[in-house]
Amino acid sequence: MPANARVLKPIVFLTLSLPLGWLAYAIGQEFNEPGIALGADPGEAVVHFLGEWTIRLLLLTLCVSTVRRLIRAPAVIGYRRMIGLFAFSYAVMHMFSYIGFLAGFEWQVIRQDFVERAYITVSLGAVALLIPLALTSTRGWQRRLGRRWRQLHLLVYPAIALALVHLLWLTKDGYAEPLLYCAIFAGLMIERLADWRRRT
Repeated sequence: MPANARVLKPIVFLTLSLPLGWLAYAIGQEFNEPGIALGADPGEAVVHFLGEWTIRLLLLTLCVSTVRRLIRAPAVIGYRRMIGLFAFSYAVMHMFSYIGFLAGFEWQVIRQDFVERAYITVSLGAVALLIPLALTSTRGWQRRLGRRWRQLHLLVYPAIALALVHLLWLTKDGYAEPLLYCAIFAGLMIERLADWRRRT
């Protein structure tokens, strides 16, 4: 591992952990003075916070390849796996915070939400698509799967699309941030299409 990577990887790891650090601090504040950090419904605030950071990190994962191509910096690709695994971790925490804080660990409520609330259905679909990507993210799986590894990891695109649909359906007002995420995703996909056309 290059010397700069030994320095930068811990920094990237700590940076990606900062939202969780803030969330832990906010939850601690809630125990001392309810409503001071997470508002009137702390459970819902935690769910939304983790969901938003899931989308941000998924988009950041896609940005790595784009940055590598645009500024010809192949070294940045070494951070993609870490960012992707953080995104998956945030997605899993988002899902379990919904199960705990909003559904109260009640299977009947979860099943009813899955059937009746489309935004819940697509969010679970997004998490399901991310599971095989996280499980096969190692170099060992990359060697075993060969070309199929790249094909499998194309699932990140529908996963992000479902996550954005989930956010748009969930949003009741203030669409600026969800639309910004959609615009970033569209821009990244256009760049990929342009790169594919250049290569073919």
